[in-house]
Amino acid sequence: MAKYILLDTETTGASEKDRIIQLGYMVLEGTTTEVYNDFCSAEVPISYAAMEVHNITPEMIEGKPPCKQTQAFQKLQELNTPQNYIIIHNAPFDLGMLQKEGFECNMQLIDTLRVAKHLLPDEEAHRLQYFRYKMELYKKEEAEAKRLGIEIKAHDAIGDVLTLKLLLSELRKLIQQKFPTEESVAKMVELTKTPIFIEKFRFGKYRNKTLQEVALQDKGYLEWMLNKMENLDDDLRYSINKVLEEVG
Repeated sequence: MAKYILLDTETTGASEKDRIIQLGYMVLEGTTTEVYNDFCSAEVPISYAAMEVHNITPEMIEGKPPCKQTQAFQKLQELNTPQNYIIIHNAPFDLGMLQKEGFECNMQLIDTLRVAKHLLPDEEAHRLQYFRYKMELYKKEEAEAKRLGIEIKAHDAIGDVLTLKLLLSELRKLIQQKFPTEESVAKMVELTKTPIFIEKFRFGKYRNKTLQEVALQDKGYLEWMLNKMENLDDDLRYSINKVLEEVG
């Protein structure tokens, strides 16, 4: 039977040099749930900006083993097989951090951020905490934690994993509504891999204008973005190419 690993990490920061200081996840298999949640040390100091987000201080990881040596990491390696599913919100970040520890993902991936962007393209944000409030997931957290037999503590990645689990349930409902003939888990894996068409600019001089409008009015600007912006988002690149093909 396939296992579903809902995962979150907390880190020293978000740059290339930063590392994991907490690895937490739930393993769902049928009606059983296992929880793995370990703090770990890192050679990189925790940035103040990161502390502001996750509230993990140096004292909380003092004396802890490195990520690779934690029970959570070692169990994750055991679970890392193609028949299992790993579910993360904004997967490239967490998988990128895990890759620095030598973890190469072999599981089927569901990125709930990408799935949400496909299903709810008009939302003003797609962050996990945004959906926690927008979908009123916070009202269900205590009962869900009790049902699963887990304790949610302050400064704990498992709190975000619980929110992720509740969000996943809501996304599955939307999948069933929009794609009633398709199996919801397989569809979420497919949507994770599918480019997202971005209809409007959310930044810059053409903010709130559609890419189609800009392509008709200032095609050269879109071509400049493709050729000169090395860090252009993959979905935006896909969208620009698509509208340029349409306008000819």
